[in-house]
Amino acid sequence: MKMDEFLQQHAVFTVEELDRFLSARGAGNPNTRKSLLTYYRKQGRIITVRRGLYATVPAGGDPGSSPVDPYLVAAKLTPDAVLAYHTALEFHCKAYSVHMRLHYVSASDSMPLRFQGHEFIRAPVPPALQSKGEEMFGVTRRNRSGVVLQITNLERTLVDVLDRPDLTGSWEEIWRSLETVEFFDLDQVIAYVLLLQNATTAAKVGFFLEQHKEALLIEDDHLEPLRRLRPRQPHYFVRGKRHDCRYIGDWNLMIPKEILNRSWEELL
Repeated sequence: MKMDEFLQQHAVFTVEELDRFLSARGAGNPNTRKSLLTYYRKQGRIITVRRGLYATVPAGGDPGSSPVDPYLVAAKLTPDAVLAYHTALEFHCKAYSVHMRLHYVSASDSMPLRFQGHEFIRAPVPPALQSKGEEMFGVTRRNRSGVVLQITNLERTLVDVLDRPDLTGSWEEIWRSLETVEFFDLDQVIAYVLLLQNATTAAKVGFFLEQHKEALLIEDDHLEPLRRLRPRQPHYFVRGKRHDCRYIGDWNLMIPKEILNRSWEELL
């Protein structure tokens, strides 16, 4: 049956994946799967992440202390899980700091999970993408330890973290992280913003790109579609923050002075 072969190829796996493996070898009886899981748990070769989800312990490893790659766990929590927001920045090695909370986008309901010091939180698919059948826009796939991961690319991640800063961290974290990206496919950035059809998000993205025109080689033509979508009336860059802001007419945004002045640099 070569269960060891399966474990070597699946650092993290679901019962559905194991069932497919067993069925392909003529051993699709649920009792067979149950017996195998029980046996390999007792042998210390697998540990339970949560019901229906398991991690493989390397041969000779200690099941009580062997770390499990949190990206692999997040990728398996729902069939359509997509690593996103700050988690995507970390995966792409563009995050300013490391977080113990991981976010993934999914249309499937999934309870929060705590495992090996990490917290895994599901974020819903943006409704605009769902209504247009564009849930996978800007999603790339990577193979990591035998597990295929889905992650938002840098272009979608740029827009997502400005659209949902609450899933990324402080504005210093967002700015410093995004500033480590040396190149964006601006056509894809704009296409994604237009899919979301959110005026405030369009203005935020436009403002960020304009602030980094020289570094990112941005022309006014790139910004024009975003200007056309900006709010007709002033909107707050940070929801709920109405003090110490300056009005930026080009984007119809009230922007906190801490962002305009990059106040976090004063602490260096």
